[in-house]
Amino acid sequence: MSEVSVLYDGYSNVDEEGYMTANCTCTLIKGEHNIIVDTMTPWDSDKIIAALQKHNLKPEDIHYVVSTHGHSDHTGNNNLFLKAKHIVGFSISFHDKYYLHPFEKGEDYVINESVKVAPTPGHTLSDVTVLVRTTEDETVAIAGDLFERQEDIEDSNLWLDAGSEDPDQQRKNRLSIADAAHWIVPGHGPMFQVTDDVREFLKRQLDYIDKGD
Repeated sequence: MSEVSVLYDGYSNVDEEGYMTANCTCTLIKGEHNIIVDTMTPWDSDKIIAALQKHNLKPEDIHYVVSTHGHSDHTGNNNLFLKAKHIVGFSISFHDKYYLHPFEKGEDYVINESVKVAPTPGHTLSDVTVLVRTTEDETVAIAGDLFERQEDIEDSNLWLDAGSEDPDQQRKNRLSIADAAHWIVPGHGPMFQVTDDVREFLKRQLDYIDKGD
């Protein structure tokens, strides 16, 4: 089993002048493999190093870096982790070697018995979600921008306005991940619990679209 720690909660806001300020949630997984998910903007390297030190880790102790998709606020410090294998969306690499994996066919990439990377396109067509079985025997889904933040469960405009390359796939994958997880770490907000009400709300949204209402 693995331990999940959110190092920094993400955010996304539009200021009075119309400029967007945003940064992603950055998450650490400790266990058989040490994994960091979504490495914030290039200006956050000192923050990540300091957060790792609180967990008695250095960048060279990280075995995998996962960027849930390739946007700059999710990949900004990947180069801190030069001993790690990198998964950026559907792309898996180490140094100049790239490894083929059929994410596009819906196949998960298994890191170990408690951590796997699942394809969840929607926000981009190569989005992934990291599913972690924790020491509490619960599943945490580190979902990137599949979910912007908890409030987008009831207000779909929050994730639609953030950009979605395939809203239909995103709706389906949002429900699929909610059905699989006890907790979700969204791309731009704090971790939240997945309740039956959350699952039912997502199902109703999908049914409403499928029926063309």
